[in-house]
Amino acid sequence: MSTVKMVEYDEASDDVRAIYDDIMQSKGIDFVPNFWKTVASHPPMLKQLWGEIGQVMADGALDPLMKEMIAIAVSATNGCDYCINSHTTAAIAKGMTPEMHGELMAVVGFFNKTNKLSDGYQIEPDVKPTID
Repeated sequence: MSTVKMVEYDEASDDVRAIYDDIMQSKGIDFVPNFWKTVASHPPMLKQLWGEIGQVMADGALDPLMKEMIAIAVSATNGCDYCINSHTTAAIAKGMTPEMHGELMAVVGFFNKTNKLSDGYQIEPDVKPTID
């Protein structure tokens, strides 16, 4: 249960309703997801987050499916059930197969385990990458 009252479409201000319309149009859905109705309790945050996600998830050096799969990995690692469901649904719509999902979960599980081992042992890095 949310800690704030979600802002339903028919209760939203004109500015919030415009963002809701953009969300539904952009995602090709006929409802406003609960995440967006919840953050709309603070309209400046709704506006900021909706603008950011448009930039972050846009096609670029990484395609939208890869970005959704990264979002699944981060959401699984952080334990966000809402986000796992949302991004898995989006990734499936963008072409993620059951085989891809299985491999993704295997990678997430493996590297969460090895990251925790590395942290626990306090292993000093022996390589320092440089991105040119």
